[in-house]
Amino acid sequence: MKNFTWGHGIVLALASFMIFILSMLFLFPNGQKNSEMVTEHYYEEELEYQSVIDAKKRADSLAEKPAYLQDASGMKITFPTIYNNGNTKINFVLNRSDDQNLDIKKTVQLDTNHSFLIPANVLVKGNYTLRLNWTKDKTDYRLDYDVIWK
Repeated sequence: MKNFTWGHGIVLALASFMIFILSMLFLFPNGQKNSEMVTEHYYEEELEYQSVIDAKKRADSLAEKPAYLQDASGMKITFPTIYNNGNTKINFVLNRSDDQNLDIKKTVQLDTNHSFLIPANVLVKGNYTLRLNWTKDKTDYRLDYDVIWK
């Protein structure tokens, strides 16, 4: 039997490393499957992001903020009573981080309770980011909520 030398150890280590790298390439080829951008117009939106920062600061400084509640009927977003359809324009984006085909984007009207509902039948179990944008008296506001729909 031949003696095991340090040269054999180096060859064995290099061969093991190469097998490991090749196995990563062939066993996990779908690692880039969900590598899509959050939005198609990422770069244009990045240039306008200062207005988003300002809208978030304004929303954070509000004494009463819109709140969301989840139940079997869906996600209900309720606004304070100072907001109505006459002085406020509301839209939301519900982003799904793992599949942009499940994103929901709408402009909505408030009901008599100063709220609106995202129905459960359009939601799929998983993580969402709710981006709530509204304009009241020509002033923009924005709040982001991390939502887990079960």
